Amino acid sequence: MYKRFLIIATALLAVSASSQAKVRLPHLLSDGMVIQQNTNANLWGWAKPKSEVTVSASWTAEKFHATAGKDGKFIVKVSTPAASFEPLTITLDDGDGAATISNVLAGDVWICAGQSNMEMPVKGFNGCPVKEYNNVVADAANNRGLRYCKIPSVMSMKPLADANCQWRNSDMRNVSDESATGYFFGRMLSRSLNIPIGLIEANKGGTRVESWLNEASLKKYTDEKLDTMSIVRNSRYDYERTLVWGNGTFAPVINSTIKGIIFYQGCGNVGYHTTDYAFRLSKLVEQWRSSFGDVPFYFVQIAPFDYGPGIEAAKLREQQAKAMDLIPNSDMVCTNDLVYPYERHQIHPCQKRQVGERLAFIALNHNYGFSNLYCDSPEFDKMEISGDTCFIKLKKDYGGLSRYDGIEGFEVAGADKVFHPAEACHYWKQGNDPHNEWIQVISKDVKSPVAVRYCFKSFQLGNLGNQGGLPLIPFRTDTWDK
Repeated sequence: MYKRFLIIATALLAVSASSQAKVRLPHLLSDGMVIQQNTNANLWGWAKPKSEVTVSASWTAEKFHATAGKDGKFIVKVSTPAASFEPLTITLDDGDGAATISNVLAGDVWICAGQSNMEMPVKGFNGCPVKEYNNVVADAANNRGLRYCKIPSVMSMKPLADANCQWRNSDMRNVSDESATGYFFGRMLSRSLNIPIGLIEANKGGTRVESWLNEASLKKYTDEKLDTMSIVRNSRYDYERTLVWGNGTFAPVINSTIKGIIFYQGCGNVGYHTTDYAFRLSKLVEQWRSSFGDVPFYFVQIAPFDYGPGIEAAKLREQQAKAMDLIPNSDMVCTNDLVYPYERHQIHPCQKRQVGERLAFIALNHNYGFSNLYCDSPEFDKMEISGDTCFIKLKKDYGGLSRYDGIEGFEVAGADKVFHPAEACHYWKQGNDPHNEWIQVISKDVKSPVAVRYCFKSFQLGNLGNQGGLPLIPFRTDTWDK
């Protein structure tokens, strides 16, 4: 039934696009949109086949032109102004009928992609609240020029060219339905920079990274079977299906001109191609950048959650940390400190404000020139062992660690590969290194240590951070399977 409906809908779309005598635009290009500032931005749609489409914009006397193909499709680049809160107008005319977009703002446009922790709205899911909801809604009255557009989450075996969506202001009436992570990211950018920010939400809960790879990428880089029946059989649930979510939910935004992408996904890959997740994620970024250009890609490491026995979730986080080095122009937010102990079995932790704001700190530092903002979590650098004591050196600590005593989350193992809880504290190592701050790790149960782990479990909360209060990224010094 679904397949039949899709064929009929696709056919109707083709007829509409080719037979009309008036410019038609995708829903994403509509009243209230935010257009990427200071660039040559794409506008696209359908017009009378082989007609010339002329674009007029309220901010310039210059005209922009494109020729529609035999199928009526066209795409045109328009030079855009600097960001401002002045409402703009764009008109596209093929000679037989014009389409006008009103109340347009020039600013920066970011895509918010991923699975349910990106999709989770400010009002939360049932049984999954977002912290301080009422305060967040009331504060939305202070937003200016912050807008979002939610792409409906749909599946398709072929890439869709349009989606039934509309732009909304992030105000008190609308913010409840907006991605919480995306909203807090956009709010921080908008208020810090005093410019309009547009957020395009293209996400679906439960999806795997393979759900967003297109057919060409899947064929080239994976062994996934792509016929309809195999896609269905190889997934326990529809949200895990390969290919179809990217075709249905992301393809409609692929022509957009954007500033960057934020991404929160990974839970769906715990136990599914965990060990090559970084590679597959890097290929997804390459795929998207083939359309958007070399835009920034900032992503969130999955939060602590009790997935059951084993270290598959820890391995997935390890892969995400590796992806930072594998993907140029990328960075990652660590969330190890953003889960309460009572959320052990809560896949959607409530502290979304800090997640979005940490993503914004990265963007403000890397893309907007605020190098004085601390945006990176500390990472493991190296280990030295002396007798029964391990000494751990970190990098990206911004000149200091957040606590001297009572450090939690470390474990030590000997040659038997059995890990035991360890005590950890600051250690000022003698020598010529002006930055000689190390962490001393010792366990009374391990006399000859060979390996150290920090929060390398499905659910383990640490409390060590850097000078900026950002949490240490979970790590291990071994490569053992368990």
